[in-house]
Amino acid sequence: MSGKIIAGLIVVISLIAGAAIYYLQVYHFYEPVKATGTDDVQLTLMVTGAPEPILYEDFEAINADSSPIRYRACFTTQQSLAMMSETYEPYDGAEPLVAPGWFDCFDAKEIGRALESGDAIAFLGEENIEYGIDRVIAVLPDGRGFAWQQINHCGEVVFDGQPAPENCPPKPEGY
Repeated sequence: MSGKIIAGLIVVISLIAGAAIYYLQVYHFYEPVKATGTDDVQLTLMVTGAPEPILYEDFEAINADSSPIRYRACFTTQQSLAMMSETYEPYDGAEPLVAPGWFDCFDAKEIGRALESGDAIAFLGEENIEYGIDRVIAVLPDGRGFAWQQINHCGEVVFDGQPAPENCPPKPEGY
């Protein structure tokens, strides 16, 4: 009889722990990002290599302090893809990261398919927004735009414990 009680307690505790972990990962750590209305969406200019704000509307974003790659944002822009592709740096290897299901404006699968088919274009928002992490911006022809943070080539190497490659900025203390 006591074996059944112990087994039951293990199952109940496991279910509670599983529910808590799910809640923490999907809901707890994310916070809405307050829009400034002026520089929430920036793209890096080809000419200067510096990020500059673009025109945007309907900005909505979430972020979490628990990881530098949890940032997700959605917006709309009236700027044409043709003008943007001549002005701003493209981003090779853009891979949108999945957002929590409740943040329904950001569909990583749809964005990924659009990038693969060439319907969307990915731009460098800001390189090394945090060491080894780039902000990536993807824009669809209808003006919908999406932003996320992605580990760059320097981060991949340094976060694996290797020394930074020559073309990377020096790694900060503590990495």
